Amino acid sequence: MSDQSVQPSTPENTLAVRVRGVKKAFGKGDATTLALRGIDLDVPYGELLMLIGPSGCGKTTLVSIVAGTLEPTEGDVHVLGHDLLAMSNRRIVRFRRENVGFIFQAFNLLPALTAVENAAVPLLIAGWRRKHAVEVAADFLEKLGLGDRLTNLPSELSGGQQQRVAIARALVHEPRLLVCDEPTSALDAANGHVTMELIQNVAVQANRAVIVVTHDSRIYSFADRIAAMEDGHIQRVQHGGTFDENVPHPKDG
Repeated sequence: MSDQSVQPSTPENTLAVRVRGVKKAFGKGDATTLALRGIDLDVPYGELLMLIGPSGCGKTTLVSIVAGTLEPTEGDVHVLGHDLLAMSNRRIVRFRRENVGFIFQAFNLLPALTAVENAAVPLLIAGWRRKHAVEVAADFLEKLGLGDRLTNLPSELSGGQQQRVAIARALVHEPRLLVCDEPTSALDAANGHVTMELIQNVAVQANRAVIVVTHDSRIYSFADRIAAMEDGHIQRVQHGGTFDENVPHPKDG
């Protein structure tokens, strides 16, 4: 089945992400597993797209390819007007640092740094003065309800608090593409909504885009579109708000 049938016809200069015919295989010979089976996907600037589907369907593999941390076996990937497959590894690293924010399930906080220092890391890497970087990071953490935890080490924070620090770190340099893998998985409903509101307000702008991988139906209302994946394919794409399982599959007419 081709995924082309579920994608809108959109002028390329309005697209933050353009994926065509992307396949990804892991392993060799008889042990080869095809995680992606020919993905076509457009994500316009100004959009928050959610990817949903069962575990193992290829969601994380797809966003890793879009973010430039994983190379496809086959296909074309254009992000923010750049052909990722034509870029050297060094150039891709710089491109990610300057343009992409990541929120993954594994928080990857540095244990020796405080919450505010962890959140400020992207700005420090970019050469900001420490005082200014920490001030900006502190503002993000306060918006996420962690104003009283700025000087705590990761070991002194709950799982949900650590996740919010990771979210602040991903947003602090105002990336043009934000890639999120289960950003609300460790949060209760109230904090999940606060987190998504911050992501929506900061990251969803005319020259930016957000892709969120989630199993959390409580946050579907924040999506502009929801793409359902299964078995390495995008099965259908619907407007955000809720996801209606009864919408016919494109191949069913």
